[in-house]
Amino acid sequence: MRRVALVTGGGAGMGEATSRRLARAGMAVGVLDINGENAEAVAAAIATAEGEALALRADISSRTQVEAAVTRLRAQFGPVTVLINNAAVESFCAFQAIDEEGWDRQLGVNLKGPYIVTQTVLPDMLAAGWGRIVNVSSFGAQTGAPNMVAYTASKGGVIAMTRSLAIELGPKGITVNSVSPGFIDTPMARRAIEGGLFPVPVEQIVASYPIPRLGCAEDVAAACAFFASEEAGYITAQLLGVNGGAAV
Repeated sequence: MRRVALVTGGGAGMGEATSRRLARAGMAVGVLDINGENAEAVAAAIATAEGEALALRADISSRTQVEAAVTRLRAQFGPVTVLINNAAVESFCAFQAIDEEGWDRQLGVNLKGPYIVTQTVLPDMLAAGWGRIVNVSSFGAQTGAPNMVAYTASKGGVIAMTRSLAIELGPKGITVNSVSPGFIDTPMARRAIEGGLFPVPVEQIVASYPIPRLGCAEDVAAACAFFASEEAGYITAQLLGVNGGAAV
């Protein structure tokens, strides 16, 4: 049976890699991104590889935009039973300098966004009696990170949301798990590295890890694909670190 998946932030980085990975696993994929051109490029690449994908543009903090995108995905491929909540925004700012607009933006995308998207697709999973929800959090939420209080707070909320949803939805055939990436070589991470936004060089940070290198987007995609698979049906409420051993 073909599954239909929705990947938020699917136009670049970990979301792009996950969209491609799920398509290779035989799923029809909704590639949702606030950058419509990026979403189109990823969907086209999947189609070229003989997969099925639909590009969707939406700001996940807007329920109206999300509902419109999901309606298009359902019309194209059918009910959505796999969801990868990956889209996020980041900011580096000393805590005392965070303004309410910046705080609200990060919480709005990183925590409210998964709430909106999950509520929107959940009826499909409940009707099917089967579903896979994978929430991408961050190892910064486990370890803490200077100048990233808003970001890590939002991602800590994602971890708590995962566990509570897993308890609530498990009896209905729906699993909910979280993947917690460490330093992954993505466009978002590269902007921070090249901008010198970390307190010490990234090379110095990763040198202390059991696996002393940056991760790649495909590392995270593999974890998401496993949680989304049939084989992961007895795994829920789990937090899987993809971080080279930097956090447990």
